[in-house]
Amino acid sequence: QVQLVESGGGLVQAGGSLTLSCVASMRTFSSYTMGWFRQAPGKEREFVAGISRFTMSTYYGDSVKGRFTISRDNAKNTVYLRMNSLKPEDTAVYYCAAKGDRVSVQSSAYNFWGQGTQVTVSS
Repeated sequence: QVQLVESGGGLVQAGGSLTLSCVASMRTFSSYTMGWFRQAPGKEREFVAGISRFTMSTYYGDSVKGRFTISRDNAKNTVYLRMNSLKPEDTAVYYCAAKGDRVSVQSSAYNFWGQGTQVTVSS
């Protein structure tokens, strides 16, 4: 059974930084495309960033481009999300997700999900 476990969330002031981590349990982690999504109260789940499984190409949602960076360490079965210049509107539960094939901005395309980690940005 695949498990994804996020960590690194917390409370930060606007303009600050956080790095989220997601550790995956699958033995073939390098063959999975990984994504980060977020969901704020009363809003739909939103694509934040994705990193492809072989080329490690990266993709970002428009609202985080230039501020967030996704990366992965296949030797550690871990995907990261470095978040800089945080804004109050970045406040949400952040989820790690995994799928085969290409990066997708659609949450329904991902097969496996973590439990989420809360990020709160104060103004």
